[in-house]
Amino acid sequence: MGHLTQRDLNASRERLRDQVAHALRAALISGELRPGVVYSAPTLAEDFGVSATPVREAMLDLAREGLVEPVRNKGFRITEVDERDLDQYTEIRALIEIPTVGRVTEVATREDLEALRPVAEDIVRAAREHDLIGYLEADRRFHLTLLALSGNERLVETVGDLRKRSRLYGLAALDERGDLLPSAEEHLELLDLMLTGDAEAAESCMTRHLGHVRSLWAKPDGPPGT
Repeated sequence: MGHLTQRDLNASRERLRDQVAHALRAALISGELRPGVVYSAPTLAEDFGVSATPVREAMLDLAREGLVEPVRNKGFRITEVDERDLDQYTEIRALIEIPTVGRVTEVATREDLEALRPVAEDIVRAAREHDLIGYLEADRRFHLTLLALSGNERLVETVGDLRKRSRLYGLAALDERGDLLPSAEEHLELLDLMLTGDAEAAESCMTRHLGHVRSLWAKPDGPPGT
């Protein structure tokens, strides 16, 4: 049997950290990890059946995304996102994404836009199959790939950061009420409008979509969004 190199060990360690971070995001989405509650790395490690080190590293990754915050000598507190935060995140996203969608509609090739169709279909499929992690990953991929067609990398980074800081909590409740599917299908509607070259209609659809996302995610225990 060959020796494991330091590179092999580092790669294995990174994979484990990524797997733990993925599991932590799933726990956030499902509501198993509650906003405002402090969790220790050793306790979470015991739940996951791993050592505390990859859990601590994964939590630091989530802290950089604004999803948790370190609490000295105790662990990590799940970040609470209030209505004011969501209003501000949505306002910034609207200022960036709506005009960018209009601009991309006018300059993107048909091939570039059609390449997004499988991703939009993945979003709808994940919503139908109640795959919340798959839904979030496909939704993120669609929006950031679409924005990347503008050619502005910093714009993509900014929106990516805003998305990470948006509320994940309560998504399971939205799924149970069937509120995710209509939002998922708006991605296909947006894509079809962009393919017609109608920038104004595409911007209008994006405005409506961001409004739906804000109303759906703001109060997961409240009435369904419209």
